Amino acid sequence: MNAAATAPTTRQAHAVAGHPRAGGFTLLELLVVVVIIGLLAGFVAPRYFDQVGKSKTKVAKAQIDSLEKALDQYRLDLGHYPTTELGLAALVVRPSTESETKWQGPYLKKALPNDPWDRPYIYRSPGESGREYELLSLGADGQPGGTGENADVTSW
Repeated sequence: MNAAATAPTTRQAHAVAGHPRAGGFTLLELLVVVVIIGLLAGFVAPRYFDQVGKSKTKVAKAQIDSLEKALDQYRLDLGHYPTTELGLAALVVRPSTESETKWQGPYLKKALPNDPWDRPYIYRSPGESGREYELLSLGADGQPGGTGENADVTSW
C-alpha cells in the first residue's frame, strides 16, 4: 500500500490527538469577504442614492402636474386663478372673499401636499414673464437654481 494513502490528514491527526478542530473561517477569509462587500457597497450605494434623488424629482413633477389640473378647474369655475395671497389653499378651502361664490371645490381629493423634500410648493399669480401663474419646488437644497437633485422643478 501507498504510505501517503494511509497517512492521516491534518484534521484527522488533530482529532486523533484529542484536539477536535472547529469548522469555521479563518481571519484572513473573513477580511477578504469584508473587503469585497465594502467594494460592492462603494459601487452600488452612489447609484442607489442617485436613483432616490431622481425619483423625488419625478414625484415633484407629478404633483405639480396634478396641482396644475386643479388650478385649471378652479379657473374654469371662477374665471381666474387664485391670487398669490389666497395661494394653493384656495384649491382645498373655500376662500372667504365675496367674489369666490362660484367656488365648486375642493379641487384636490386629498390635502394639499408638500414637495418631496417636505417644503410647501411656491405659488405666484400672476407669475413672472407674463405667465398667468407659477408653481415650483426649489429642489433638494431649497435654494433657487441648482443642478441635478438640487434643480428647481417648475410648472413651465
